[in-house]
Formats: sequence, C-alpha cells, structure tokens
Amino acid sequence: MELFAEFLIIGSGIAGLRAAAELAGAGDILILTKAEPREGSTGYAQGGIAAAVGPDDSPELHAADTLAAGDGLCDERAVGVLVEEGPRYVRELMDWGAAFDRDPGGRPSLAIEGAHSVRRVLHAHDATGREIARTLWARASSLAGLTAYDHALAVELIVEDGRAIGACFLDEDGGASSAYAPAVLLATGGAGRVYRETTNPPVATGDGVAMAYRAGAAVVDMEFVQFHPTALQVAGQPRFLLSEALRGEGARLVNADGDAFMTRSEPGGDLAPRDRVSRAIVRESERTGHPVSLSLELLDPDFVHERFPLISDACRRAGLDLARDRVPVGPAAHYLMGGVATDVDGRTTLPGLFAAGEVACTGVHGANRLASNSLLEGLVFGARAGRAMRTSTPGGGSRPPVAAPRPARGGAPALLRAREIQDVMWREVGLFRDRAGLERALAAIEPAWRAVDAWIRDGGPLDADGWRTASLLTVGRLIARAALRREESRGAHYRSDYARRDDIHWRRRSRETMKLVNW
Repeated sequence: MELFAEFLIIGSGIAGLRAAAELAGAGDILILTKAEPREGSTGYAQGGIAAAVGPDDSPELHAADTLAAGDGLCDERAVGVLVEEGPRYVRELMDWGAAFDRDPGGRPSLAIEGAHSVRRVLHAHDATGREIARTLWARASSLAGLTAYDHALAVELIVEDGRAIGACFLDEDGGASSAYAPAVLLATGGAGRVYRETTNPPVATGDGVAMAYRAGAAVVDMEFVQFHPTALQVAGQPRFLLSEALRGEGARLVNADGDAFMTRSEPGGDLAPRDRVSRAIVRESERTGHPVSLSLELLDPDFVHERFPLISDACRRAGLDLARDRVPVGPAAHYLMGGVATDVDGRTTLPGLFAAGEVACTGVHGANRLASNSLLEGLVFGARAGRAMRTSTPGGGSRPPVAAPRPARGGAPALLRAREIQDVMWREVGLFRDRAGLERALAAIEPAWRAVDAWIRDGGPLDADGWRTASLLTVGRLIARAALRREESRGAHYRSDYARRDDIHWRRRSRETMKLVNW
C-alpha cells in the first residue's frame, strides 16, 4: 500500500495533534500512530502543564526557573519561545474545551511542583495529559482532509536526493507500506522503554530518534535522561507514576523510621529538582537498607482521593490507601531531554523532516527538564512546527515509489533481547554512572547494534519485534556513548568518577550523526 498526502505526521500525542490543528486548510494530512491514538505518553501525564497565567507569575519568572533546572545548558532562545508563547496556547486549549480544574472564583487552579518558585501548573485532577489529548483529538479529528491510521509502526524514513519524503511502516498484520509527503513530522514521543524501570507506556521505544539517526539527521544531548523520583515500587505491580503534584500538595518522602529526610540533604526539600530527589532516595535507601515511601498522612483523606483519583485507584489495586498508607517509591526512567536536533520551528538537519515534542531537542530543557514543561513544549513547538511545515515545502509533484521494507515472520538478528538491553541500561547507564559501567554497557550493546544496523542497511527484513529491538539498541547506544563522552556531572547526568560540574570544558552540547560533531 502506498499513501500520499501534503503533510505526514508520525505520532498522535500533544505535539503531533497540535501540529495537525495548525495545518488545517493547508492540504491533506496523514497521521500514523503506533497503537491507538490515545495510547501515547501524553495521556499518561498526570501533574499538569506549566504556564505563567497566575497573578504572581510572569514569563520572566518561568524562564528563570526553567534555566535553573536546566543547569547551564538550556538554549535561552528556545526557553524564551516556550514561556512567552505558552500562556497563549494554554488559553487556546481552554477555548477549545480543555476542562482544567478551577478554584472557587472560577480561575484555573494552579499547583506547584519541584523547582518552581510559584504556583503555575494547570491540571485536570491527576489526568491532565488525558484531558489535553481529548481536547486536541476532538479538534484535529474534525479537520477536513485529515486521515489517521492506527497500529501503523513507522520504521524507516524515506530519503530521496537528501530530503525526507515519507516513511515506511508496518500495519497491524505486519504488512509493509509506505506513506509519502513533502513535509514529514516526527512526533513519536520518548524512549523510556530503553530502561527496565520506567513510567513510560510500552510504545515509548525511541523509534523516532532511531529513524532520524539512521536517515542522517543529527541527535543531541542524549546523555540527559530524567528519572522521575516517585514511581510506585511494589512487587508485581507496574511502575505507576506518582505525580510530583502530590509533593506539591504536601506529601513527604520518608524513610522506614518515618523521618522526612529530604530537608537534610537538599535546600528545596521534597520539591528539589528531580535529579537530586532521585539520587537522594537511592542514597537513603542504601543507607537504611529499606525502601523510601511517600506519605500523605498529614493531608485530609477526602481531599487526597478527590484531587488524585487515578493515583488513588492505582494504589488501591496494589493494596494501599494513598491517603493513609506509606507508599513505597523509587526512581524510574521518565523523560529524554535529548533527541533529534531541531531549531525553534521544528526543522531538523535533514531537509523535509521536522520533529516536535519529546522526540525533538530544541535545547529548551538543557540538562534537566523543569516539571510540567513537557506538555507545554509539545503544545508550543508542535504548533510552531505545523506553521513551519505550511510554508517549507514545494507543492504537489510526483513522488517516485521507494521499496518498502520486506515483511518478515522471524525476529531481529540481534545479540541481545529487549529485556537484556533494558537491564544493561538500567544497571550501567542509569542514575549513577562511571566509565567502567558505561564501557561495559557499550561492550554489550555495540556489537548487537552493528549487526542490526548492517542488516537494515542491506535491506534485511524485520518484524515488529525486530524493529523494536533495533530502536532500543540504537537509542541505548546513543545514550551510553554521550554519557561516556561527558566527563562531568550536570543535571540528570551524574558521573561518580567526575562528580562536579565542569563549565570550563563541558558547558556545551554535543550532537551526533554517524560521525561525532561537537557544538
């Protein structure tokens, strides 16, 4: 099957849907989504979306908090775009029907999360991402000329004469197809599934980064992976995210003795930046020999269950009462600050290819993302990418057919299974890193990646599991290589053998194509 459109969007999260809304009336739009349209990371976002809409807030203050969290590596222009344009796009969401929680006066109810200096996080109970996705899907799906294909696994970008002109994908039955468009947007989300412990949904396997890298686009800041400090840690239960908004409302991290230990190690206490809270939890657990827990015992139980219904239900399924019990928590891979290098309009280094949302890296997050800036990033830069796509491409024209990948019934020719990759990444390329561990990770991953990469470049067939393994290997390798190169500790990247931040040598970003280039 061959499909044609003026605009191809790969992914159906906040960035892809907001781009689609921006493209209304500009031509036919084709959306490829890996599973159901609502199964991406956007719908899993609990806490909220940050924007300077409160009376005591301003874009300048939001920018200051974002830059502080980014630990010296934020792109200041990208931060300026995010905080200046964010309030307008959030109000637009409300005009389109997004039902954020309201205070008694009818104004948006604003929460506070880690490293924010004021309350600026809009929320819809603890299902903010789901509400935003609902609103944007209703808006985008009503557009004339928009077609969405679900269970379409995009696996390779199609490049002709140095320009991206489409993508190959596998349908639900494993059949190979192609989609062509003069402008292609990657909005495929993150890569948390590269790690054994993650808050991300199963679809977050880094496919967009892997596709862009194989096609020759630059990737940047791949060493910076954010580990959320509070994921449910109960044997036999999924690593369900316990939103930072819980601590914003007064929840405390306590050790086995009930001691609220964070104030001893961090000036920001329970609301310190995520990387510091995560490391503090691991260190306290190692010191005591017991898990760390989240306690809401000081809060009104009725308020807790009303404010956080989804989290309450998840805890109940694990045999816990969120309001009354101490809930065991620990860090889990949550967000990739790095990704496909783009400018503030979503343009990558490969003509015809755009990227927005978590798959992209504008530099807005630097070395560590400020809580609740992720949904805002998808909203703002998804819109900007859509606007840029309208004017960047020649109209129409013939598109020569390109052979799609051959369907296969066998698995990938990899030396590692997905679980083995995830175990290696969690053990050696996680919260605490050093040269020996990073070299061990690369010694395991590199040969398997080279085997799969050679197979793909020779036109070898892969099934869906094989492509998933290829993505995990590619992204895992990129993260480990970048972490090995950066001989300092900064933001979410912590090297126990280089425990200090080094602005003289490392206040810079590095990007990689098939040949490393620093900038």
